[in-house]
Amino acid sequence: QGCAQKYIVKNYFYYYLFKFSAALGEEIFYITFLPFTYWNIDHSVSRRMIIIWSIVMYIGQVSKDILKWPRPLSPPVVKLEMRTDAEYGMPSTHAMAATAISFSFLTATMNQYEYPFELGLVAAFVFSMLVCLSRLYTGMHTVLDVIGGALISAVLLMLLYPAWDMIDHLLLTSPFCPLLSIVVPLVLCYNYPKLDYYSPTRGDTTTILGAGAGATVGFWLNNQYAAPAYTGENLQLGIPLITSKIVVVVLARFFVGIFVVLLTRQLMKSVVLGMLGYRYKFPIGDLEARRRLEVEVPYKFITYSSVGFSATVIVPLLHKLLGLM
Repeated sequence: QGCAQKYIVKNYFYYYLFKFSAALGEEIFYITFLPFTYWNIDHSVSRRMIIIWSIVMYIGQVSKDILKWPRPLSPPVVKLEMRTDAEYGMPSTHAMAATAISFSFLTATMNQYEYPFELGLVAAFVFSMLVCLSRLYTGMHTVLDVIGGALISAVLLMLLYPAWDMIDHLLLTSPFCPLLSIVVPLVLCYNYPKLDYYSPTRGDTTTILGAGAGATVGFWLNNQYAAPAYTGENLQLGIPLITSKIVVVVLARFFVGIFVVLLTRQLMKSVVLGMLGYRYKFPIGDLEARRRLEVEVPYKFITYSSVGFSATVIVPLLHKLLGLM
C-alpha cells in the first residue's frame, strides 16, 4: 500500500471532472444506480444489467489476480487514489464496469423505449469514455489496462447478448435458481485466487457477487409470488415532458429505497460481524481479523446479499404500502 502524494492542481475543471468520473466506476455507484432502474424504469432492464455487472466484474477481478500486472509506477505518475493501489492493474475493472453497464443499458432499452438510438449510443460512449479517462488521470491504470478492460467487456457483451432472454427466463422460472444463486457465488468467493499479500479484490468481488445473488433471489421470489411492482410504463423514456408528479414519485421511490438499503447494510454488517467475532474470538474493530478468508467472505456476502434482496423485495413492498406505485 503506497503513501499519499503531495500534488498541485493546475486545472480544477479536469481535476473535478475526472474525480467525479472515477466515482462513476465505483461499486457504491452501481449499488445505487442499478436499484434505481429497478424501482423506476424497468425490471427486465435492471435484471440484465445486474447479471452483466456481476459476470463482468468477477472476470475482471479474477483476471487481475491471475495476470498480476502492476499498476503504473509512482513516480513518474501521481496517484490520486490509494484504496485500490494494492490491487494489480490489468484489466481496469472501472473500464469494464462502465462499458458493460452503459452499453447493456443501451441494448436493453433500445427496443423497449422510444428515443433516438444515436443519442443513446453517444451517451453510452461518453459515460464509458469519461470513466476510462479518469483512470489515466488519477494515475491508477495504464492505457493498456483501460483498453484491455473495455475490450474484454465488449467481447463479453457480444457473447452474452444472444443468451440474455434464455438466462433471464431461467432466473425467473427455474426452481433451482435460489439455491444456485447463493451456492455458485459463494463457491467462487471461497476459491478466489490466493495472493502473497492482502488485496481488496477478494472483498470487492464478494460484495459484487453477494449483491447480485441477493437480487437474483429477489427476482425469482417476485416472479413466483408477487405481481410485478413496476413496468416500463412508470417512466417512459420517449415522453418529452416529465410532469412534476412523476419527478416527485421517482425521487420518493429513490430516497425511500436508498434509506432502506443503507439501513439493511448497516444492520446486517453489525449483526454478521458480531456473530463472526464471537465465533472466531476477535473484536469487531480488528481490521486484520476482518481480512481473513473465513471472516471476510461470509461477512461481505451475507451483508450485501441482504442488500440485494432488500432492494428487490423489501423496498418494492414498502413502495406499495406508501402508495408510490
